[in-house]
Amino acid sequence: MMGTFRNVHWKTMTSTTDFIAELIRAANETDKLTVHETSRLLDRSIDTIHDMRARMSVASSHRSRDVLIDLRVASERASALSLKEIRDALIDAADVIRTLKIEFDGEK
Repeated sequence: MMGTFRNVHWKTMTSTTDFIAELIRAANETDKLTVHETSRLLDRSIDTIHDMRARMSVASSHRSRDVLIDLRVASERASALSLKEIRDALIDAADVIRTLKIEFDGEK
């Protein structure tokens, strides 16, 4: 049973690391993203942050709620965002996910 948990944990954290890298790559190539891709990445970020916080049993902080609201608004307004605004939103999402991953790894 414990081996299964470790495998699930490893896969989850690897996929989290991969997603952070995907967000950073996308932020560096915003001119190549479609509106749909931008919105999809932001929505996945929101879901990932919610899931990570639930796994960690962390109560929402005021800053986290603000970031999630900002990401949701950015996703909904993706067609109206400038390339800089898209980049900033993707970097913010990657930063929050990275911070949660570091906190989660520290709890082990």
